[in-house]
Amino acid sequence: MLVLTRRAGESVMIGDDVVITVLEARGDVIRLGIQAPRDVQVHREEVYRELKEANRAAASPTDDAVHALAQMLGKPETSD
Repeated sequence: MLVLTRRAGESVMIGDDVVITVLEARGDVIRLGIQAPRDVQVHREEVYRELKEANRAAASPTDDAVHALAQMLGKPETSD
């Protein structure tokens, strides 16, 4: 992990097109501004983890869905 010290108004570059600027530092709270191209997704870590888990859950078939598909295809189910 790279650790930097920045003051309000100072920035950090990530690659050629992402700029993170310290807008305000007040006690334990720091406000950041992030400039990034539209195709770069920017999320708070906790939101990113929730999205990732929701996507994983949506992509995982339920046992009922597997059973229904097996019946539609006329295939015997295998037990794990």
